[in-house]
Amino acid sequence: MTRPTNSSAAAPIEQIADQIRRLGVGAGQAVMVHASLRAIGPVVGGADGVLDALESVVGPSGGLMMVLGARNDWDWVNERDPDEREALLRTAEAFDPDVTPADPEVGVLAEVFRRRAGTQVTDHPEGRFGARGGLAPRLLRDPPWDDYFGEGSPLQHLCDLDGGVLRLGADPDTTTLMHLAEYLTPLPQKRRVERHRVCRINGQRTIRTISSLDDSEGIVDWPGEDYFQTILTDYLNAGRGVQGRVGGADSHYLPARDLLVFAVQWMTERFAGLAA
Repeated sequence: MTRPTNSSAAAPIEQIADQIRRLGVGAGQAVMVHASLRAIGPVVGGADGVLDALESVVGPSGGLMMVLGARNDWDWVNERDPDEREALLRTAEAFDPDVTPADPEVGVLAEVFRRRAGTQVTDHPEGRFGARGGLAPRLLRDPPWDDYFGEGSPLQHLCDLDGGVLRLGADPDTTTLMHLAEYLTPLPQKRRVERHRVCRINGQRTIRTISSLDDSEGIVDWPGEDYFQTILTDYLNAGRGVQGRVGGADSHYLPARDLLVFAVQWMTERFAGLAA
């Protein structure tokens, strides 16, 4: 847990909650959150204060979800030949869905969210999600092992629940829902990867393989900046979604289904003929 922030310069929790409501988030909604605590600035209670504000907005009948991933100090092994990986992973620490910290790349708030009492998590070492609130079981139900960002994933459930993506100062290339769009975009070839991870299953260390679209380098060779960032910019420039500020952060609330349809159309039009 983070140390409470009591500075008079810190934003009250209710102020943060009101700013989130002005973006269009309300009680009973399913919301996936991407946030930068640094961009938001000081809030009473620190990271927990931000989560308190979010929970007060969606209420007990809603659901908050974050992508967690998992810290993996042995990720370099997956750059080696597949036949070498099991031997290299013999002494690797096993992934434990209830203990392994979140991937540091997803930010501090995700780890605070994971450790918060009552957060439910999926048991996937690559596509681990966490969720809270009344909608958590529906958001996290029956996650696929392979293609963990594809159909049947928590991303799909978010759309099925008519939820939204709330971005609070997050980097413009981090909108996880667009990975689902990669699966739904009709292309003859998409770049795929196979990774090996050590997991603890029923108390036993087991090396498992995971097959998915390439969610690190992209499904095609795309020139220029990260295409997730370009899609988000084009979406906002088209007047879609709601923009505002939460604390000191430039923030957006994006209806999940609308963003998904936009991203699929964008990729379909621009990726035709590109090499995987």
